[in-house]
Amino acid sequence: MNDDATPDNLSNTHDHAVAEQRRSPDTTIAIVGYALQLAGIATGGLTSLLGVVIAYVYRGDGPSWLDDHYRYQIRTFWLSLLYFSVSALLTLILVGFLTWLIAVVWLVIRCVKGIKGLQRRQAPANLTTWWL
Repeated sequence: MNDDATPDNLSNTHDHAVAEQRRSPDTTIAIVGYALQLAGIATGGLTSLLGVVIAYVYRGDGPSWLDDHYRYQIRTFWLSLLYFSVSALLTLILVGFLTWLIAVVWLVIRCVKGIKGLQRRQAPANLTTWWL
């Protein structure tokens, strides 16, 4: 007979799983923040605004690697606002369409890198960079 199947051992296993879940912070809100940033491409930035508000609200409530993700989202919002604004001005000389496309690719790459980092429970690489 297997001793691991006793009620006491099952209870200890369940308690260990619950304790592990408590130690591991929930990354759902941070993932939603990245998704809102991505949705901003289709909504003209409206959902990006909601995403940055969420990042400002939740920043400082978790471990340092999760706080770095909120900081990364905040920087991504402000940099994307700058890049898309410059692109809008440059459309007057037709170069803006190309820079807008580059800004979209930049935003997608930053958000995907952020989500991958969340899945690994690691802070984003190059947190303060203006590029990727």
